[in-house]
Amino acid sequence: MKLKPFLAATTLSAFGLLAVNQSFADMENPTGAYIGGNYGYLKIDGEDDFDDDNDILQGVVGYRFLPFVAVEGSYVDFGEYGGDLANASTDGMTLAVKGTFPITDNFEIYAKLGQLWWETDYEILNFGGDTDDKGLFYGGGVALGITPNFYINAEYVVYDTDLDASDVAEDVDDTDFDTDYRQASLGLEFRF
Repeated sequence: MKLKPFLAATTLSAFGLLAVNQSFADMENPTGAYIGGNYGYLKIDGEDDFDDDNDILQGVVGYRFLPFVAVEGSYVDFGEYGGDLANASTDGMTLAVKGTFPITDNFEIYAKLGQLWWETDYEILNFGGDTDDKGLFYGGGVALGITPNFYINAEYVVYDTDLDASDVAEDVDDTDFDTDYRQASLGLEFRF
């Protein structure tokens, strides 16, 4: 008698999986808008006192105008980082082209290349200021569809930034700090 509930549950699960799989197969033209968010780990590598590890938050909006190509924008909060002599907090906006290659109906890999516009508030040797600039970034990741509209992703992105503190610390020999932000994050994406 205990076999009947097991068979019923197994049969319902199998039909449910078939329905989800069929809904992925029915997606003939995966174009349109999407929104999402990422949370992850940020490694800040530089020639200065700004080497640090941090959390990163990112909001994403994009549009796939072809099945394999999207334009994506985001707001990124890089958080606060630094040490006793120098510390900073950075946020920025991005715009990128994203190329996607589907492996299966619900699993894909992607790469992106774009521009970061960032602003940093900093303090160096007890002198404060802010600066803004732009830099390139590149990255890639994987996305797994849970439903045809809901995806989870994992990605790795490298942002190239330079901090010029000459306005604040004129007596410091080198005020141009080359710093890379390296982001590893997990995210959620909803496709309309």
